Amino acid sequence: MEEGISKLQTKADQRLIADYYDDLYRSFDQRISEEGRERIRKAFEFANNAHAGVKRKSGEPYIIHPIAVANIVSSEIGLGVTSIIAAILHDVVEDTDYTLTDMENLFGAKVARIVDGLTKLSDEFTAQHDSKQATNFRKMLMTLSDDVRVILIKLADRLHNMRTLESMAPHKQLKIAAETLYIFAPLAHRLGLYAIKTELEDLSLKYKQPETYNLIKFRLHSQKERRDYLVNQFIKPIKEELSSEGIQFNISGRLKSIYSIWNKMQTKGVSFDEIYDLLAIRIVFTPKENVSEKRQSFDILSLITDIYKPKPDRIRDWITIPKANGYEALHVTVMGPAGKWVEVQIRTERMDAIAERGFAAHYKYKGELSPETELDRWLEKIRELLQNPESDALEFLDEFKMNLYSSEIVIFTPKGKMVNLPKGATVIDFAYEIHTDLGNHCIGAKINHKLVPVSHVIESGDQIEILTSKSQKPDIEWLKFITTAKAKSKVKQAFKTNKKHHFEQGRDLIEEKLKEFNIKPTSDTLKKLTAYYNLSNKDQLYAQVGMGFIDIEDIANILKTRRQNKLARYWNLSFGKKNADDELDLELPDKKIDKKTTFILKENPEETNYSLAKCCQPIPGDNVLGYLTSNNHVVIHKRNCPAANKLMSQQGDRIITAEWTKFKKRSYLTRLKLNGFDRVGIVSEITNIISKLNNINMRTVMFDTHDGIFEGELFLYIHNVDDLNNLIARLMKIKGVDNIERMEKIED
Repeated sequence: MEEGISKLQTKADQRLIADYYDDLYRSFDQRISEEGRERIRKAFEFANNAHAGVKRKSGEPYIIHPIAVANIVSSEIGLGVTSIIAAILHDVVEDTDYTLTDMENLFGAKVARIVDGLTKLSDEFTAQHDSKQATNFRKMLMTLSDDVRVILIKLADRLHNMRTLESMAPHKQLKIAAETLYIFAPLAHRLGLYAIKTELEDLSLKYKQPETYNLIKFRLHSQKERRDYLVNQFIKPIKEELSSEGIQFNISGRLKSIYSIWNKMQTKGVSFDEIYDLLAIRIVFTPKENVSEKRQSFDILSLITDIYKPKPDRIRDWITIPKANGYEALHVTVMGPAGKWVEVQIRTERMDAIAERGFAAHYKYKGELSPETELDRWLEKIRELLQNPESDALEFLDEFKMNLYSSEIVIFTPKGKMVNLPKGATVIDFAYEIHTDLGNHCIGAKINHKLVPVSHVIESGDQIEILTSKSQKPDIEWLKFITTAKAKSKVKQAFKTNKKHHFEQGRDLIEEKLKEFNIKPTSDTLKKLTAYYNLSNKDQLYAQVGMGFIDIEDIANILKTRRQNKLARYWNLSFGKKNADDELDLELPDKKIDKKTTFILKENPEETNYSLAKCCQPIPGDNVLGYLTSNNHVVIHKRNCPAANKLMSQQGDRIITAEWTKFKKRSYLTRLKLNGFDRVGIVSEITNIISKLNNINMRTVMFDTHDGIFEGELFLYIHNVDDLNNLIARLMKIKGVDNIERMEKIED
């Protein structure tokens, strides 16, 4: 075997492979017995032979990837022999002639089952109307319901792919980064792998929005010296106090991740300088025997709040009620030196291990035979979703996504049983959480003895009694306010039971509507409608309309664009109002769009066959990407658009990179929101600046004042981002203007 490999691998390659294997070997601790180490070596030699001569995009021998994944599984997640072997072998069945039977014969049934869960589906097994990405993910989760190690190894696989993403083509980078952000980072969070989740988020941002990532990284680096000084000043009295109490501890500063800083800037609408909790201080202590960890943690909290004043609404107790992923800690935000708020996290060594290594550490401390955990209950919910045969893979992915990443609240039943739900959950979500029949027949609830409707948003600590009626049935309107995947899937299931009836009803409704516009229901027309709704075929379109998930009046509005006269079409072209609605109008060129090359956005969209997405309203100069529809048309989205994230995660093969040329003639409607301190003449100053700029035209100006504060909205026609940024910079210099924000949605 060795001789065969040496012919295919250079000495430099062999040295590199040996270095990587040595790194893996050094990660083994007392968990791995001598017998285990021998089994791992056997797996490595087998995989090295199977992948011999194959290279990665970076030019490295392919075997480097499985070894690196195994290293992450061993050193960063802390799994054992079976998982390390499965990680080494995870691409053998997919990329070589070896089969799962070979895996089972050589390495046992457990390893074979995990490798099967990690092996992607081949094209012939992928239903035509489903996204390949979504179908593969569903298959992987089916194995998760038997063995969670599949997902843990898949996360390690994704982490190594993200660490080596620079060798991939730009459109592949976008697809992989968005998929990582949409599914894998939340999944790592849900399984308690905070270090991996943070790195996945940061790397995704690095490839999706490199300029933003580098700017935040530079700002953090430039403030390092001042930050280190503040940390030392802050922790000095805490160290002295804890040492005097005889507590064994380790105290360190933890910087907020680049992605979480960016995310906070987006969601809160604040600048980098306005984020007050850039820094957190972590205290990890060794608990004394015979005293509860909870009591000792609160003693430390008490010592800290004697030194620094706490922010009353920022004390979080995750020890009394741990998070669903097993996370335990006490968090408190206190006023530190120089008037800065600082978050302090208090954990025992056990809590810290669970926080960093999540699921694996959780079971190491609790043991396999421990009582059912929140994590087990979450896996049970996933099994329920997988057992719904009606949902297609894309729908499943959406439902699964809803089970991730949400802040949790604690609710009580009338008998005092505790139930965890995502923040923003409603009465109907709670009813379905308890039992499907309770949800199906729910007419309202009593919360703390007060009557509330099914749509009422519940709050942490509520005690809820569900009220039912035998005549009540699931209502399509419920889907508008339901937040949990379980409730949504149960309501949809109720409507899908009569699938044939819905299909026929939807077909009749669409054909009737087409008749009104004298349009025949040709396959071309139906293709354009399915593309508009991001569906895969006409059957899905008919079913969605028949079940009421798509409003027939929406279709009427789309079809109206076909009947526009030439003047109206010219007006739309002149002022950048062309959007995804107009896809039905386009005379599509025969020329196929090459996904591997960057799509150039020219000033005349009909020349290059593109339209601008309504959801995020990109304008020339924005950082954008393209989504290739089934009829060879490109819809342009901003890279940070949530709809684009979803498309990249579910239909990444249709994503292309896009760049603007210089736009000078066409204008684009853009909405700005302003606020600040009102004074005489401020509105005329704002409008004067806009009117003096030749390349910007006003459509609508609205201002409202109350209690000395003004709020305003400007609807402007703008050529490109440079002109917009220039305008914002000028307006910010006006005395009294405090904040200007560009709004994504433009409601006409």
